[in-house]
Amino acid sequence: MSATALLDRTARAAIEALEATDDVEFGVRLLANTPTHESRDPARLRQWARTADEFGAALAPVACTARVVESDGGLDRGLLARYTSRPVPTVELFTDTLDLAEELIDQLGWRQWYPAGSPRAAAIAHEAVHEQLHHGPAKTALKRSLDHVVLRVGRRRLYGHVAGADEIAAHAHARVVCGLGRSPLLLTAALATAADARQRSSHGRKK
Repeated sequence: MSATALLDRTARAAIEALEATDDVEFGVRLLANTPTHESRDPARLRQWARTADEFGAALAPVACTARVVESDGGLDRGLLARYTSRPVPTVELFTDTLDLAEELIDQLGWRQWYPAGSPRAAAIAHEAVHEQLHHGPAKTALKRSLDHVVLRVGRRRLYGHVAGADEIAAHAHARVVCGLGRSPLLLTAALATAADARQRSSHGRKK
């Protein structure tokens, strides 16, 4: 189904609301929907989201060392890409979702934010930086930046993990290295809205 057919009146209104949403707010929503953050102060979530965004944007570009493969079936799973570490590190790109992303960008007039080919490049950049954030000094640096202190012993501090912060940082990194005008989180949210409209349309045809 084409993006034209997907964007009914309800979907267009929802996407217009998304477009007007601050990029950091998408990070806040991501954190709020992550287990362990359900009762967090919204101001604290916004601080973490902004810090993670700034951290990811400042990271130096890293090459993707994982093998890259392409598959179908991403729309049904709600995925653009997926990283697996076994049996060998692999980034799996879902071509049906990427194709819809490109069509949706054109339909919405978002090409100034997301140049042709950028969804694919952003997906690879996103997954490439995750390894950097899961191991080594970058992981520790992100924790310190977020300043989520869970234990103090004298002058020593133990920094806790903020679930979802690495995801925000990875999206921010992809935005910068791929030259995007808006966060990939906006495009992801628009794709989810289009997928919901697709499902509504499919159910309507079956009645």
